[in-house]
Amino acid sequence: MAHTRLRKFNTRDTYPDQSLDNDLCQAVVANGTVYLRGQVGTDFDGNLVGGDDPAAQTDQAMRNVQTLLAEAGTRLEDIVKITIFITRREDREPVYRTVGKWLKGVFPVSTGLMVAGLAKQEWLMEIDVIAVIPNED
Repeated sequence: MAHTRLRKFNTRDTYPDQSLDNDLCQAVVANGTVYLRGQVGTDFDGNLVGGDDPAAQTDQAMRNVQTLLAEAGTRLEDIVKITIFITRREDREPVYRTVGKWLKGVFPVSTGLMVAGLAKQEWLMEIDVIAVIPNED
């Protein structure tokens, strides 16, 4: 079975200030599993949402997750694993509270990491998601 790649793009468009030329996509569906690219506080046009507000950036990232999962044929309830990267320790609570609102009752496994930085300085957090496509029984 071939993988399905959703929202293909090249990094030269995402990072015009850098000399990059990598072909990537926002989501890959393979064997009933959906792997998302790490989602940050930007919309799909590359506009930062929320400025220096970690909760607003997280809300936008989760909105992106929801959109991508729907395009892949699944939903938030089918998330099995999330990894959250946070650049400032003081942002942990607002980030986790926001994710918790989106994933209430889902119970995925989760890993949280404090990192020195992300690809762009204004990004305060990034969320990596793996979900499954439910069987149609």
